[in-house]
Amino acid sequence: MKITLKDGSVKEYSHPLSVYEIAQDISEGLARVACVGEVNGEVVDLRTVVDKDSEVSILTFDSDAGKKAYRHTCAHVLAEAVQQVFPEAKLAIGPAIDNGFYYDFDLKPLDRSDLDRIEAAMKKIIKKGDRLEYYTLSREEALKLMEERQEPYKVELINDLPEDATISFYQQGDFIELCAGPHLMSTKQIKAFKLTSTSGAYWRGDEHNKMLTRIYGTAFTKKADLEEYLEYLADIKNRDHNRLGREMELFTTADVIGQGLPLIMPKGAKIIQKLQRWIEDTEDYEWGYVRTKTPLMAKSALYKISDHWYHYKDGMFVFGYEDKEQLNSAAEAERQIHGVEDLSLIENDADSNVYALRPMTCPFQYYVYKATQKSYRDLPYRMGETSTLFRNEDSGEMHGLTRVRQFTISEGHLVCTPEQIDQEFKNCVALAKYCLTTLGLEEDVTYRFSKWDPDNADKYLGTAEEWDKVENAMKVILDEIGLEYTEEKGEAAFYGPKLDIQAKNVYGKEDTMITIQLDMFLAERYDMYYIDKDGSKKRPYIIHRTSIGCYERTLAWLIEKYAGKFPTWLCPEQVRVLPVSEKYEAYAQEVFRELRRNGVDVTVDNSAERLGYKLRQAQMDRLPYMLVVGAKEEEDRTVSVRSRFAGDEGVKPLGEFVNQICEEIRTKEIRKEIRK
Repeated sequence: MKITLKDGSVKEYSHPLSVYEIAQDISEGLARVACVGEVNGEVVDLRTVVDKDSEVSILTFDSDAGKKAYRHTCAHVLAEAVQQVFPEAKLAIGPAIDNGFYYDFDLKPLDRSDLDRIEAAMKKIIKKGDRLEYYTLSREEALKLMEERQEPYKVELINDLPEDATISFYQQGDFIELCAGPHLMSTKQIKAFKLTSTSGAYWRGDEHNKMLTRIYGTAFTKKADLEEYLEYLADIKNRDHNRLGREMELFTTADVIGQGLPLIMPKGAKIIQKLQRWIEDTEDYEWGYVRTKTPLMAKSALYKISDHWYHYKDGMFVFGYEDKEQLNSAAEAERQIHGVEDLSLIENDADSNVYALRPMTCPFQYYVYKATQKSYRDLPYRMGETSTLFRNEDSGEMHGLTRVRQFTISEGHLVCTPEQIDQEFKNCVALAKYCLTTLGLEEDVTYRFSKWDPDNADKYLGTAEEWDKVENAMKVILDEIGLEYTEEKGEAAFYGPKLDIQAKNVYGKEDTMITIQLDMFLAERYDMYYIDKDGSKKRPYIIHRTSIGCYERTLAWLIEKYAGKFPTWLCPEQVRVLPVSEKYEAYAQEVFRELRRNGVDVTVDNSAERLGYKLRQAQMDRLPYMLVVGAKEEEDRTVSVRSRFAGDEGVKPLGEFVNQICEEIRTKEIRKEIRK
């Protein structure tokens, strides 16, 4: 058989060989670092036998597939070690993930000392260097094996496999794992690893299942690479908004209030207030929006008209009913509602007097639009609202400020004629990009064109022809803007395609920060119209959009982006005045009043601490500016300026400093720190 290698060279063999044996024939050195193979474009285990002409590549840790197999093998070593240290532990699952691996165990919660004990056991297993042996069993044999080993989670996984599935195992020494692979040839190939953290995780991600103990780790082929990665982890831990935001007293949580319901503390509230005022003024005075304020709840009928009730009811906070079975009993009949003309059909539904906290603002703003008759001259009609919304997220999804059950958003809806939709959509993108640029975040985002899934047409309103038409139109707009974007099937809203502006948190998890959607159906369902030039009624198009998205999530994003060192204009405390002794408190108060009169957020540190301590405390609080005042400053009406950007900036007349910081705040400048 002829084996074509990655470099195009060809080797001929008279008999079948495993991928590992081919690697050995090429080079013993290559075989030692081989992780997996690729045969005819498919990633395979090194034990895979090649018995016909094929294209073969040997993949090392430098490849994504190689890293995955390397770290997956380390997860098996972890599982073996855990059962050595804690024999009562039951195995769940342990995959490789981006930058590492994890394993879930039915086991008590662990602390750092437990992880250290497990690491020590892993090192012994690796030093022993057991080969990993691959084999398959019938379903009956596999179940018997796992039952004998008292592994209930593996039994459940086997029972859930398709009838024709290959049930495979890997064994290293006495340790046996249900696994499809691929894996390294031996545990001895693992050179550098670290268990990084532990957390709780529901079995199969379902909050109704048992909470398991998850251990995270990472592995590399070189100790230096591991150390570099651990330094990176330390940095992102310092930036994690869920830790840093609490440390900086920006937000907190309380179990008695509920999961996903953060308390925004005074400093955090000040930042969000500045963001909200900026967004509202920008939308209203520069982009032609009108402001609305609509209720936080509505009767079920409002959501039924749009079809939101049937798409989002499980994620809504619904109240005003006694019997949930009765509440759900009329679902099939309700599904026939197609708009306001059908309201009479649902007047006597079991849930007709049920209310729900709003998960979105659009239906409310539609009735603002409908309150007065509009002509083509009134369009585009741009409505903006700082909206508080409620979504009943799964408890397993809750995290800090990024995934919550109550949040506030810069929501807006633009009602347009067909001729206006192109420019208005472009304007929405321009506004979002302006907001991102102002916050210093534009380089951190990616753009996703979220389309419908024609294979699941029941999830959406409208026909395939209508979806093709609007998606093609949206693609033209995005291309004309010049955006670089990906396309994702199945991510559209049920009423139209959207542009999602995505960003990753410090741990690499991607979230949607800003959304701009095209809606071609809901105007008809709510009987929205405008009077055209010829006097006829016409259906408008609607754009759903946010300028900056959810304020809580944006605050989290900013905390992690700037490690708490926000641009001056956003800081809850922009200046701290530090009198060198109590004799100069009167002048410090004079400086305070002058800055406050000019709209600067300023405080005075009148504590009895030494000046050096006051300066260190201000630096630890990540303040942009510290003003030291003493005898000379009082006499000359000056301030001695220290900043986190340049350190000692010298003595300046008070008026000069006031003008400087007011200009920095007005222009929303993002000053860079000067590295010395």
